[in-house]
Amino acid sequence: MKKSWYGSVVLLLSLSIVLVLSGCSSKGDAAASGLKIKIADINTNPTFRVAVDKGIFAKHGIEAEIVNFGTPAEGVNALFIKQVDVAFGADFPVLNAVAKGEYSIIASAGQATDQAAAVWKLYVKDDIKSAADLKGKKLSFMRGTFLPYLWDEYLKEQGLALSDVTLTGQGAFDEAFIALKQGDVDAAWFSGSALTDKLAALEGVHELTDMSKTPVRLGMGLVAGNAFVQANPDGIGEFLAAVDEASAYAQEHPEEVADLMFKDVKQPKEATLKDLPTNPWKVGFTQAAYDSLAGQKKYMVDTGIIKQDFDLNSKLNLEPLKKALPDKVTYSK
Repeated sequence: MKKSWYGSVVLLLSLSIVLVLSGCSSKGDAAASGLKIKIADINTNPTFRVAVDKGIFAKHGIEAEIVNFGTPAEGVNALFIKQVDVAFGADFPVLNAVAKGEYSIIASAGQATDQAAAVWKLYVKDDIKSAADLKGKKLSFMRGTFLPYLWDEYLKEQGLALSDVTLTGQGAFDEAFIALKQGDVDAAWFSGSALTDKLAALEGVHELTDMSKTPVRLGMGLVAGNAFVQANPDGIGEFLAAVDEASAYAQEHPEEVADLMFKDVKQPKEATLKDLPTNPWKVGFTQAAYDSLAGQKKYMVDTGIIKQDFDLNSKLNLEPLKKALPDKVTYSK
């Protein structure tokens, strides 16, 4: 009788252990079924880092790897060689990507506002007192970015043309800073307080204007390969929901984000605190986002940057976004 009682206890314990281990295995399998994703990023953007550091990606079943680039345009280009799965950038590099092949815009992330435009500052050598003095000068631009378009629009408004200047390409803002400091270029556009604070203290240069005083407003989008989106529609939706949550968290906890950016990329805390409120990420897709893309596409087609025109609506894959964040999609094809 005693032996039988012990046997029952052992059996019950064995069954309990099997059930517990089975439960753990199920949870492990659920976690393993989440999306692994490589994200193109830059050192001044906190959104993805917040999503990783605060466990927001993990909560949404996303296993994220951040891959750093000098500019968002470089990150978009990395899609072509499958170095990353998703990238973000201004309308210009995003449109350049979808024009080249099987890539789709999955969401917009920034607002084309005066406030966001004002963070783009034009720094020039001290002998340049007005836009007219730019004639015959060497002007910097980041390769693959919207900056040639900005120069074109700005110069036209000032009675000049691109043929009146020489455009000199750099791969990153740090290169442009050095080129301006050394006199290899005479003028350059910059964004981000970490850089503009250094420029404000640099001898021999001064701020001439900012982008809010031009007709250019900058949209921003998230782009991914069609095959990746089609294979992971639910995962892409969770990714976008996590990015939306992280962007809100960043705005609500600026001190934490400033600490994180200093720890991860050594960005001065005061620079992060200045930049956060001026350029909040807004994940979604609106008519304004579409109009910004359409206007930029027209310029790129008209100037031959995009060789073959295409239907913009065919390059929008908003279904994962609509499923994950239905209230954030107000544009309809």
